[in-house]
Amino acid sequence: MRKSTRTLLAAALVLGVASGPALAPAFAAAPPAAAASPASAPSSPDLSAAIAGLPRADATAALVRVGGTEGSWQGSSGVHDLETNAPADPAARFRAGSVTKVFTAATVLQLAAEGRIDLDRTARSYLPDLIPGRYATVTVRQLLNHTHGIPAAAMPGETVEEWYANRFVVHRPEEMVRSATAQPREFRPGTRQHYLNIGYTVAGLIVERVTGDTYEHQVERRILRPLGLRDTYFPGEAAEITGPYNHGYQTMRLDDGTTGLRDVSVWGTTDGWAAGDIVSTTADLERFTRALFAGRVVRGPLLEEMFTLPKVTDLKSGDPAAYSAGLSMKRLGGREVWGKTGGRWGYNAAVASTRDGSRTLVYSVNATDAKGQDMNRTALTLMVAAYGLPA
Repeated sequence: MRKSTRTLLAAALVLGVASGPALAPAFAAAPPAAAASPASAPSSPDLSAAIAGLPRADATAALVRVGGTEGSWQGSSGVHDLETNAPADPAARFRAGSVTKVFTAATVLQLAAEGRIDLDRTARSYLPDLIPGRYATVTVRQLLNHTHGIPAAAMPGETVEEWYANRFVVHRPEEMVRSATAQPREFRPGTRQHYLNIGYTVAGLIVERVTGDTYEHQVERRILRPLGLRDTYFPGEAAEITGPYNHGYQTMRLDDGTTGLRDVSVWGTTDGWAAGDIVSTTADLERFTRALFAGRVVRGPLLEEMFTLPKVTDLKSGDPAAYSAGLSMKRLGGREVWGKTGGRWGYNAAVASTRDGSRTLVYSVNATDAKGQDMNRTALTLMVAAYGLPA
């Protein structure tokens, strides 16, 4: 794919996943890509090509599921780890990052349907002891669609090496909210959009306040158990992934001063919490995506909150808002595609679907620069193969 095409699509998708490093490490011979049911697959040659040849500079493994009424396809490629060079486990768990926000938004909207949360009420009315007066007008809806104007919480470190050194630090959600709301607001609530984690951290705390229960248990009771998502869980303070997983690697400065790949599979995610700490599988996320778009997770009129973009512009780019409650939207291949990506160090993930559920996409890419500024090449080519280029 030409670099100009990659740049165009990466800018258009606003997906927050990463490009690989310029110099490829010396990889062992890559296992062949494994694919299932290619005969009925939508664009299966393109999908196979998108993940062929792993590991390479930008990714060490990829797991993919495409489904919907237009056909299905499953594929995996790459390695379980760079030490053994064993093939990637297609059923492996992975860190799904900001895909967590879809679960959080759905939980809040369920509570709204029950009359326990009012989307037009202020966050401060639910958390008067935590939200200060300067953010008194921020509503629950604005938390979910990133129009709240609350800045990011201050976090230790400015480089990946510093963040890696702090990977076991435990971050409390209340402390992150206090850090964020102690700062001046970025804009008047409801006037711009800025995609940040902090709104979902506040939303998770509101879930706990109105239910008297933990956020994690509410998501489990409302979504994970009813849908049978047995391989999806919240890690809490545990830095390791429970169960089988393919190792994630990150390009960074190593102990000997050289730049190379470090295994970053063990890394605490308490900084993400309700905005980005969930662990899942492609099978579970496909089941969740199909149920969500079919109206079986959030029911009735409140589901439209997930498919309604606020009529504001992005704070940084000036483009029209791209994020709704839990999802984002772009036109690919001539139709609307709604979904959410997520990035944790060593892991990129995404869920996506056409509005009618005719084509769904779920992937996990073990990206070597999973939180970079540009979109990962493997993830990018998967999105193009599944849906086509932006208009």
